[in-house]
Amino acid sequence: MTSTISAAAVKAFRERTGLPLMDCKQALQEAGGNEELAFEVLRKKGKQLSDKRSDRETAFGRFGMYLGTDKKVGAMVELLCESAPVTNNDEFIRLAQDLAIQLATGPGAQTAEELLSQDSPSIPGTSLGQQKEDLFNRIREVFKVGRMVRVEGPCGGYQHNAGTTAGVLVRIDGGTNEAAKDVSMHIAAMKPQVVNAADLDESQITKEREILTAAAKAEGKPDSIVAKMVEGRIRQYCAERALLDQPFVKDDKLSVGQYAQQCGMNVHQFWHWIIGDKEGEI
Repeated sequence: MTSTISAAAVKAFRERTGLPLMDCKQALQEAGGNEELAFEVLRKKGKQLSDKRSDRETAFGRFGMYLGTDKKVGAMVELLCESAPVTNNDEFIRLAQDLAIQLATGPGAQTAEELLSQDSPSIPGTSLGQQKEDLFNRIREVFKVGRMVRVEGPCGGYQHNAGTTAGVLVRIDGGTNEAAKDVSMHIAAMKPQVVNAADLDESQITKEREILTAAAKAEGKPDSIVAKMVEGRIRQYCAERALLDQPFVKDDKLSVGQYAQQCGMNVHQFWHWIIGDKEGEI
């Protein structure tokens, strides 16, 4: 169905949708001037285009976060896109945040599809999936929901968006939001492997001990000296990889554990994700 649509109607519809004038005009013509029907026309076309482009690489993105020492749950969600400029788009940022808010405060979700089927916290009457599709219609980039985690208990966090995009979520109790952010920033910078040295993989430590022992013996050291040297280096090896034993980046006279203790905060677990990577839960 086609009809003559006034320039004013097209302009008004464009302001509502944020899409190009010609797309708006064509949709209004197909819908006989009915804006609601035209909106559905645009959504259907956008979904078709999104499906065609779904195999495009999404190497950029940011993290939505739900944090706070006063909250009983925390969450972090990875939202991916095709280009770096889009990561600073206000609507893209809002979608990432909405995903994290809903994951934390809603019924929960095990998959991206399950989360996207739920209501958007910021747009009443709209699902997160529809919010994502509407944003695609305006920006014409593919968006994908990547990793997501919902954590029972208070959480702090930090997102680093200069150069490499990293997100850190830390499960804590006690302390303050600022102290939790400081520890999260340390994690982003120093990349610890575990919270405590006792959490390190024993086989990894055994292999390192064998390497250090062989190297010390090759230097001709007596066995009694070798054992002491190796154990000292193993302690250093573990301390370098354990969050609470690392020198705190803001004050290297303190370990992270000492800083947390000063702030009355216990650190239980952390997630350190980098956009595009598939690792990061500790």
